Amino acid sequence: MSENQIVHKKSNARFLSLIIAALLLAVGIGFGSSLIGNGLAAKAGNAITVTGSARVNATSDNAVWTLNAQETAPNVATAVKKTEADVVALSAYLTNGGIAATGIESGAIATSTNDEYINGNATGRVLSYRANQTVIVRSKDVALVQKLSNGIGVLLQTGVNVNNYGPAYYVSNLATLRPSLLSDAMKDAKVRAQAITEAVGGSVGSVLAVRSGPVQVTTPDSVDTSSGGYYDTSTIEKTVTVTVSVDFKTS
Repeated sequence: MSENQIVHKKSNARFLSLIIAALLLAVGIGFGSSLIGNGLAAKAGNAITVTGSARVNATSDNAVWTLNAQETAPNVATAVKKTEADVVALSAYLTNGGIAATGIESGAIATSTNDEYINGNATGRVLSYRANQTVIVRSKDVALVQKLSNGIGVLLQTGVNVNNYGPAYYVSNLATLRPSLLSDAMKDAKVRAQAITEAVGGSVGSVLAVRSGPVQVTTPDSVDTSSGGYYDTSTIEKTVTVTVSVDFKTS
């Protein structure tokens, strides 16, 4: 056998070895993937994910009420004096109505100008001056705050210029409500999981994972929600809702 024939034979043998190795590797990968796929399918087939929820009615026990006195005058001094007089009258209305003086907080007076514009261009002339001062009322007597807010028209009729932004009502014991709500939501999730699995002849086992959703504080019977949590402050009576997503083992 010539030297060229020997080299050619060795090359063919090496090429054949490479083909066999590649085939074995492909079969191994395919078999392994099949096992992994079957494993994932079995795992997914032996679990169920269910959402449970719980809600409770709650009454606000804290109110924050924001108001703003505002006046306009030809000069700054007059605008400030008129605004201060409005705040004095407002404070009297609040204290006479039953709000403690310690619950009334007055901010600093702010001033600004009402500039003249002609055809969209400033002329540099000041037409008037504005002054305003914010007053914040804080009270746990939410019913009283609501009453005074609804009746503030009596004060406005006297010429006092006050913007009423309305009270914001809060529930201070959410931290206390949350654990019991989460417990009830878990029970609700299990009941739902049992109803689903029993309908197809299965049973519910242990909990594999739990994900808690944010607290939703809404007006009564509202369906408003937010992924980051919802908190409506417009009403005294509220509904507090929590949800949980639970993975149960099934058989």
